[in-house]
This record gives sequence, structure tokens and C-alpha cells, in this order.
Amino acid sequence: MELYFREFGQGPPIVILHGLLGFFDNWQTIARALADNYWVITPDLRNHGRSPHADTHTYGEMSQDVLSLLDQLGIPSATLMGHSMGGKVAMQLALDHPERIDRLVVIDMAPTAASGGHETIFHALLHLDLQHLRTREEADARLKEHIPDTAVRQFLLKNLTRHSDGSFAWKMNLPVLWKYYSDILSAVNGVPFAKPALFVRGGNSNYIRPDDEAVIRQLFPRAQIETIVGAGHWVHADKPQELLALLRSFLTAADRVS
Repeated sequence: MELYFREFGQGPPIVILHGLLGFFDNWQTIARALADNYWVITPDLRNHGRSPHADTHTYGEMSQDVLSLLDQLGIPSATLMGHSMGGKVAMQLALDHPERIDRLVVIDMAPTAASGGHETIFHALLHLDLQHLRTREEADARLKEHIPDTAVRQFLLKNLTRHSDGSFAWKMNLPVLWKYYSDILSAVNGVPFAKPALFVRGGNSNYIRPDDEAVIRQLFPRAQIETIVGAGHWVHADKPQELLALLRSFLTAADRVS
């Protein structure tokens, strides 16, 4: 599968993987900031954004998609960064192919099985009547009945695209993502990744729990675990400057070691 991607800057390669129901655009601010010193690549994962839709959606497949992208771009090894679901894709690829990953950055995700919480969102999106939808404002009003958080709705509505004939469609492959939701929540595992790793959690998020730290250190023995106070699960949107400071410190230290 050839993933759609955008690229910024020049230098050592960094690949940034978005989370569930997201796409490359979610990480443009961070990508452009890092592009002063790095070649930053932001792909859409399968069944998201402009990348192809598929009948399946597992971490093994998604990590292989990213590996194929590295091959396509002629990148022997890169820094890999992922948020949420993208963080698990990054972890799985690092565990399976450590020779292709120089260092790992995971934003607000643990390698353990997640507890869910997207059921209401999936239900609202799957039952939105796109065929009779006339405006984005109408879509927002209908989603508000089930998703009261304005920021969450704005994030989701970025996936709503309009065809030349005026009809609406979702960019992501909602039926397959819902079918494979239990796989998306599942844990990742493999041979421990012995290279530098940075795990960043939002202080207001529960995606990395205290009990997860032992598993993180077992699979990623050189892991550095940091918390950004005041950030929720979307750390990059809530506290971009604090996240950039952590990233630059980690990347610079790893550059000196390498």
C-alpha cells in the first residue's frame, strides 16, 4: 500500500504518525517547526485521509505500510514519532524492525491494551446521513446531539469532504475502522527496542497509566517518560511549545550520542 504523505524541510528524517480518525494535517504545526533541522514526513495511515482504503486494519499491517514508505523514499533508518493509534504503529515497527528506527517518540499512548471510549463517536459518525446533508454547519449540529465537545467535533469534521457535485463523504474508512476497533485497542509486543525512546503523556490524560510504566520500560529499556502538565490526550494541540521543547531536547541529545 502506498501511503499519501506530505514532507517538510531537509536533514535527518523524522516520520510522524497521526492517531485514530486523524490525518497528516493534525501534525503540520509540529512538522513545520521541526523542519528547520529535519526532513519531516507526515503520512496518512491506511483507511485515513488520502491514503488508500483497505478491508483490514491491524498494527502489523500499518507498521508494514510505514516500512514500505521508508523503502519508497530511500530511507534506511529514521526517527519515528506517533500519537495515540499512530504511537502504537510506531512502537510495533520499532519492535519488529529496530534496524530501521534510530529512535522512537510516542505521544500519549502505552503499549498495553486500551480501554476504549470512542463508541459514541463511531455511532454518531456512522449514523450521520451524508446523503441528505446540505452544509457543514448542519453536520456539526447533528453531531452535537451526541458529541457536545466543540473541539472534538471540529477535529472530526476535518474528515468531512465535499465532492464536485455537492455531496459529502468521509475521508476515513469508517466501517472498517469500526470493525477493527478491538484491534486498534489491542496491545503491541515484541523483542525489546534497545535504542532511545521518549514517551510524552498529557497531565490530564489517562492513556498512559502509572501501571503502564513497567511495561514501557520492559519493552523500551531506554525509555524517557515525561508529563506535560495541563495537556490532554491531544498534547500537540494543547501544549505545542512545551511538546516542541521536549522533542528538541530529546532529538538533540540523541544526535550527540549518535
